[in-house]
Amino acid sequence: MTISMYQASVPVLVRMLGNLSAILTKAAAYAEAKKIEPRVLLDARLAPDMLSFTRQVQIATDIAKGCGARLAAADVPKYEDNEASFDELQARITKTVAFLNSLRPEQIDGSEDRDVTIPTRDQPLQFKGLVFLLNFVLPNFYFHVTTAYAILRHNGLEIGKLDFLGAR
Repeated sequence: MTISMYQASVPVLVRMLGNLSAILTKAAAYAEAKKIEPRVLLDARLAPDMLSFTRQVQIATDIAKGCGARLAAADVPKYEDNEASFDELQARITKTVAFLNSLRPEQIDGSEDRDVTIPTRDQPLQFKGLVFLLNFVLPNFYFHVTTAYAILRHNGLEIGKLDFLGAR
């Protein structure tokens, strides 16, 4: 049995974004129940030189939409990065999932050898599609989703491994 580029990307990203969305729902309820100003959690970080919870969610969605678009040879949707509430982060996740779900398997399957270029401040990063997905997208995506989870857990939100993994 083989796995397609579509199967290895879009459903995986959509599932984890859904899990992240569920965690955000719990975080908003936690802040309300404990009378914690939401900005405290949204601005929280694990270390002083680390990006905030909000940025972790923004970057996770950027990686996901960028992956789908680049593997499908489509334009990467642009977001403002101005979310300032749990609801706005939820809307960003919803928008990202809708974009990913708009991509069809035939747009992505066969992209293993597609040239993918990521613009950076210094010089563009260049990959072939499979290497891009396995060695760049998935590790980065999971890093930012995990960090968002860890920031909330560190701040007292009662979540566990099953929240991160989601329902089977």
